[in-house]
Formats: sequence, structure tokens, C-alpha cells
Amino acid sequence: MKLFKTALMATAVLTVLTGIVYPIAVWGIAQMIFPRQAGGSIVVAGDKVAGSSLIGQNFSSSRYFQSRPSAAGDKGYAADNSGGSNLGPTNKALIDAVKLRLKNIVESNPGTDAHQVPIDLVTASASGLDPEISPAAAELQVARVAHARGLSEDQVRQLIAENTRQRSAGIFGEPGVNVLMLNLALDRAAGSHSARAAGSHGGTPGT
Repeated sequence: MKLFKTALMATAVLTVLTGIVYPIAVWGIAQMIFPRQAGGSIVVAGDKVAGSSLIGQNFSSSRYFQSRPSAAGDKGYAADNSGGSNLGPTNKALIDAVKLRLKNIVESNPGTDAHQVPIDLVTASASGLDPEISPAAAELQVARVAHARGLSEDQVRQLIAENTRQRSAGIFGEPGVNVLMLNLALDRAAGSHSARAAGSHGGTPGT
């Protein structure tokens, strides 16, 4: 009986410490030190939630940079169903999917050499929700986006540079371009460009 009471007491104490006190302490510290990250790195544009800087999403318009393909969920980019296709490199379904993606990229980006398309534009990541593409994948889309937006290619490249994550400590990993943040920067730049054009023609800035 004594051993039972001891075991019961130990279970109760550990439950309170590890199931209540510890989680609340970690949550509280995170909210104080890293509130944005603890909240899911939510990105707000205007008065609406645009998404999370940690979760990739689909952009199909020619005015936007396109994300890495996704196998998360039946239609891809399902934040509640993260995962890869689990298809091997010799699987016919994967090969056909890559060929179709390559065809679409070449057709939507005139002048693109199929042999120079970065692999991250035709293959999905293991999570299916990678928020970044490589700088090379972004560069490939510059001409299309600049033309659709009425911006110069140099303006678009500057936005890419401003939204590129460099290697950690200068040596770990590879640089990455956050697609959501880049596309939001494009919207802001296009808005400013339209406002300046309207002002130069006697219009009202910002309309």
C-alpha cells in the first residue's frame, strides 16, 4: 500500500510538472522573447492574414513568383497534411509529373532553356510546404513577373535580394528566397509604381 501511494504521488507530481508547469513556462517564455515565431510566424498584409512565412502556398498568376511544387494533400499545399509523394526517382508517375512541370515552366517563362531549370521548380520537398525557392529559381521567373507587373527587371531583382535568406553563419545550408514575402513585396512595389505613374499624369497618388 505504501509503494502504491508513493507511485501515485510521483505520478501526480510529474504530471503537474511536465504536463502543466513546463508547457506553460515554455509558452510564456516564447511569447515574451519570440512572440511572432511562437504564434506561427503569421504574415499580415493590410488587415488580412496572408499566410505564414514558414509554410509554402500556391501562386498561379503570372504576376507572382511561383513556389516549389507540393505533394502535401490531394491538391498540394495542404498545411494540415504535410508530406512528400514518397515516389522513387525511377517511378513513372514522378517522371511524368516532372516532365509536365518542366513543360509548364518553359511555356510560362519564354526564352527559358529546359536544361537550365533549377530542380526545385520541378520537384516537391519532403514536407510539401517549403516556403522558399533557390535564388536561381527566382531569377528564372524575373522576366515574366517584371513584364506582368510593369516593373523593370532590376527592380524585381532588388526585391529578390531583399527577401533572400543567406547561409547560416555564412557557411551552413544554401540561400533561399521566401516566396510569400517576395510576392507581398511585389504588391507593395507595384502599388507604389502605380501611384507614381498616376501622379505624373495628374491623377491622385495611391488610387
